[in-house]
Amino acid sequence: MGLRGRSYGYINKEYSLNKLIKTISKLKVLVTGSAGFIGFHLTRKLLNDGYEVIGLDNINDYYDKKLKYARLFELGIDKNKIRDNKFVTSSIYVQHRFIKICLEDKKAIHKLFETEKFDFVINMAAQAGVRSSIDNPDIYIKSNIIGFFNLLEACRMNPVKHFVFASSSSVYGDSSDVPFNEKGVVDSPVSLYAATKKSGELMAYSYSHLYNIPVSGLRFFTVYGPWGRPDMAIFLFTERIINEEPIIVFNNGNLSRDFTYIDDIVSGIGQILQKVPEKKGMPPYRILNIGNSTPVKLMNFIERIETAVGKKAIVDFQPMQMGDVHDTWADLTTLNELTGYEPKTSVEEGVAFFVDWFKSYTNSKI
Repeated sequence: MGLRGRSYGYINKEYSLNKLIKTISKLKVLVTGSAGFIGFHLTRKLLNDGYEVIGLDNINDYYDKKLKYARLFELGIDKNKIRDNKFVTSSIYVQHRFIKICLEDKKAIHKLFETEKFDFVINMAAQAGVRSSIDNPDIYIKSNIIGFFNLLEACRMNPVKHFVFASSSSVYGDSSDVPFNEKGVVDSPVSLYAATKKSGELMAYSYSHLYNIPVSGLRFFTVYGPWGRPDMAIFLFTERIINEEPIIVFNNGNLSRDFTYIDDIVSGIGQILQKVPEKKGMPPYRILNIGNSTPVKLMNFIERIETAVGKKAIVDFQPMQMGDVHDTWADLTTLNELTGYEPKTSVEEGVAFFVDWFKSYTNSKI
């Protein structure tokens, strides 16, 4: 498809076979949702860092599967070889295999854990989308509750060094107490998606308490960048601005988001993975914000897309959307103290990288 090997600002190291063999770690990581946006980038970073990585995804049709297969292609996974519950070995990374499994398939998940004996598990798999959870609640319960429970059970029966999972800034609801701090009360979710993420945090705490499983839950703040989902604002806005079609902007544009570039996110996850929580009178469990800590007004974000595209947006202002929140803003104090994490990519740079990728991808789809 002509994209492999290009750089859009994100990590994309190329290794020779000999160098790969020399850098392979004995540590084995399961990354669920590896055909998804964050999971894909994280898988590639871990592979480039020398881990052995098993990628898992159910490749559902929440959005165009072509994009998911294109991400897997970048990891050396041939879509024509993918079968349910069967491994596919990467043609690029000698220490990478992919398997198609639904998290709701408890039997398949437990068999995978029993066979592979993972050191680390990073759960990026989930049914995403705040607004979609209002129209299609069933799938959120199946994936984000039942599927998540199956992973916790598998970790209980097959102990791991560290279980890291994706939560969401949506758990803060429409709070005006900014910046959002992990110690704040998060008992008022304004969408089912947020409720499932909060439920995941509670279940993970219980398992950490009962079975001494080291757990880190990560509350992501508006992650964007190359290979992002088509339902994300930057993807929708870029596509419509290029095609000179109206973009829909809710609450008349009076929104702000803590936009966080994908490189900063996966770098932070890599740092967190090695900082295993310890049991010191409390369960080895923690919740961490991971974002940019620099909220940007939505209309200013759109202006940056206009600059990168070279066209003005046609804006269709709409009222506040049900389930949406006015502002997000991450307090990164805890994460910074733990890892030294500091986001490095400005919104101007990140938007330019995304638009560059978007133009290349839309001109060279598989």
